Amino acid sequence: MKVSKLVFISLAAVLVAAGTARAQVDDFCSEFGAMPTLEGPRLSAPFVYGRVTYRGAQANAKLPKISIVLIEREQAAQRITVGQRGNYCFRRTGGSSGATLVVDVDGIEVARRGVSGFGTAQIREDFEISADAPDPQSPPLSSGKFPYSRGEKATELLRKAADAETRKDIGQAIKYIREATAEDAKDFIAWTKLGTLYFEQKQFTEAEAAIRRSLELKAEYTPAWIVAGQIRMALKNHEAAVEVFKHAATLEPESARVYQLLGEAYLLSKQGSLGAEALNKAIQLDPKGMAELHLQLAHLYQLAKTNHLAAEEYKKFLAKVPEHPDKKKFEKFISENPRSE
Repeated sequence: MKVSKLVFISLAAVLVAAGTARAQVDDFCSEFGAMPTLEGPRLSAPFVYGRVTYRGAQANAKLPKISIVLIEREQAAQRITVGQRGNYCFRRTGGSSGATLVVDVDGIEVARRGVSGFGTAQIREDFEISADAPDPQSPPLSSGKFPYSRGEKATELLRKAADAETRKDIGQAIKYIREATAEDAKDFIAWTKLGTLYFEQKQFTEAEAAIRRSLELKAEYTPAWIVAGQIRMALKNHEAAVEVFKHAATLEPESARVYQLLGEAYLLSKQGSLGAEALNKAIQLDPKGMAELHLQLAHLYQLAKTNHLAAEEYKKFLAKVPEHPDKKKFEKFISENPRSE
């Protein structure tokens, strides 16, 4: 079976106004057994939901398996297989921490987006991906800007891995991806996926080996460098993580996520000024998606006893998230710590 070339086209994040949000979120989330307006009054139940649109498929062609994953700090990842309507809905469990949505097609990541943990409780995030006409000789499957052609058997194994991951059978998913890399040992995308699953299982030695193999095959593959840095962070080797994320930033200078991770690595290695610089860069690249970093910067400035700078960060945050539950507390801090003339 041939697989179309997949190219990530665009991503739209919409914070839905309260007047229309209730009908929309109920329509999307009831499909998955959730009734948000019954679970929390005044749209307070924390859901992230939306639609993944797949365009350009040939008539009568078999659609690929499209899944979306919600990753929250200190929480088990949640995965949904997108159906015919393309809808998805997750109830968030990570409190006020940020989250990440990942879209994958046949087990291969094609899009990633940060989701703020603050502001509107129910957030809509839409994705759009597109399929080009397949090459009958060598059907490529791409992950963002990194295309890769693989055969039918390896593709089917990756589909099975995605199914197993949806069932939360990570051991079986790893088994299928290992078989896929045995079938096609040059598939750097599959090696990174294998490393990611090992990392999520806290099998850091195996994760490191898979990521090293991916980078041997495609040294500029940024997702592999990101996982490499996360492994070092998990092992508390923060200085090494800084170097890895610095390199990733040279490969993807427009990636807010890379700069967020670089900033966190700097902070953990006790390099506060450089950490703040990297976090500010992440905000510059994705002002809305990285809004919560203003709060992180405010906390840093408070620790440094520069409360007027912390107040400025709270001001910037409230300009982006005006209805935050702690708005009055932030406004009180701002009024008590005016900018010095």
